[in-house]
Amino acid sequence: MNRLKKCLTYLVIIAIACICALNYTLFVFPNRFAPSGLNGICTMIQYTTGIRVSYLSLLVNIPLALLVFFRVSKPLAVRSMVYVVTFSGALLLFERVDLSGFAYATENGTSTILGPLVAGIIYGSCYAMLVRASAYSGGTDFVAALIHKSHPEKSIYYLIFTMNVGIALASYFVYDHEVEPVILCILYSFTSSTVSDRLAKNGRSAVRFEIITEHPQDIADAIIHQLHHSATLLPGKGMYLGKEESILICVVNKTQAVALSALIRTYPHTFAVVSQVGEVVGNFKHLTVEGKPEKELLDPGDGNTV
Repeated sequence: MNRLKKCLTYLVIIAIACICALNYTLFVFPNRFAPSGLNGICTMIQYTTGIRVSYLSLLVNIPLALLVFFRVSKPLAVRSMVYVVTFSGALLLFERVDLSGFAYATENGTSTILGPLVAGIIYGSCYAMLVRASAYSGGTDFVAALIHKSHPEKSIYYLIFTMNVGIALASYFVYDHEVEPVILCILYSFTSSTVSDRLAKNGRSAVRFEIITEHPQDIADAIIHQLHHSATLLPGKGMYLGKEESILICVVNKTQAVALSALIRTYPHTFAVVSQVGEVVGNFKHLTVEGKPEKELLDPGDGNTV
């Protein structure tokens, strides 16, 4: 089973790399802007010198991957290089295929922002899946991982953001001292990071219920046996009538929120305050609606992706 999961993980990484390469071919290269990350630098070099991104990406990522391999994580470096090599190979392949009928370019007077906007959405979705497969897209991810290894107090997201700001500013000088490529780079970076962050948090989020009730034991038993979670009991007092109450605090998966809401409605003089939890760490079970453990389709590796 573990071997099958690893094979599936590598197939997903390869598929994501091909989608990202197609994304560059259709929405990035036809428009005058640099995307975020190391490939943004490679794109600017390609624009000024004609040296292909596919070759530049390999040239820069190989030494970075070796550093990550020996200093951070071997599985992370190997999986990330599978992405980088596939991405470069797919770019070379797409260069030999006429995709001009599908590419979106802005020279014909259409909306300028649509190219980087769509490209950012696609890359953000792919990046979130890539991290779930315990891999990086290389480039600035490698640099940030190496810095984070030596200085764990520094936020890896802040490091990546800082590097992307530098790339956006550099694009002003590359693309004929125009502001528009800088704005498009910022739009792409914001869109991709927002989408990837939302999708990444979606798998770690949960719902918190603070239940005020006169039936704490019955509700707690139902939560334990029906939803397979537990609850924490706190004493409380209703200030309007001065009546002693009980407060149950329970965190459940998003898929179980409807079931718990329906359960609470069956008890008189009971209500709950519900709030979204961005992330749950520690001993928390990720369960389906039926209360069964969620199956991880991809191999988590050694957990060194941040």
